[in-house]
Amino acid sequence: MLRRFLRARNLDVEKASALFLNYLEWRCTAVPNGFISETEIKNELSHKEVFTQGFDKLGRPIVVYHAAKHFCSNREMDELKRQEKFTCISDLNGWGYANCDIRGYLACLDILQNRYPERLGKAYLIHVPYIFMKAWKIIYQFLDKNTKEKFIFVENKDLKATLLEDIDESQLPEMYGGKMPLVPVEESTE
Repeated sequence: MLRRFLRARNLDVEKASALFLNYLEWRCTAVPNGFISETEIKNELSHKEVFTQGFDKLGRPIVVYHAAKHFCSNREMDELKRQEKFTCISDLNGWGYANCDIRGYLACLDILQNRYPERLGKAYLIHVPYIFMKAWKIIYQFLDKNTKEKFIFVENKDLKATLLEDIDESQLPEMYGGKMPLVPVEESTE
């Protein structure tokens, strides 16, 4: 874990130490019991927007996120901030202004970059509508260099081939040409 904080700050011990101490302080308030129960995030789970999905070829757990099922008017910021690590396929099919949640996106980025650094392997952005790029311009400026490199925009024509580079067909969701059914995170046994 300490190596992750060091890598996140390019091996600068002073910066990594400050980041780690900040993480410990945050964790005491965000995860006071050492874990997060389903009852603490029941509103977020009710949206049925996050699915667990096996592992990529490097053994990293995969999460599929359907962004069009997220509405900032229905979210609880404290619940959103309790969600943790993943390799992500972010499906933006049907995403529009009603789903745009810049504050929520920035809260997730804060968690990825400052609370759980070096936990995100890759984030595949698929079925990206043109309108999303306006939100991306705002979000992008808050990403550090290492995190920016982890976001991959996938063209529809290259979807299956691109995902199969890092995800075995047996672990890829059926809806993207693989063989695994989607499992809502609240129904996952892992």
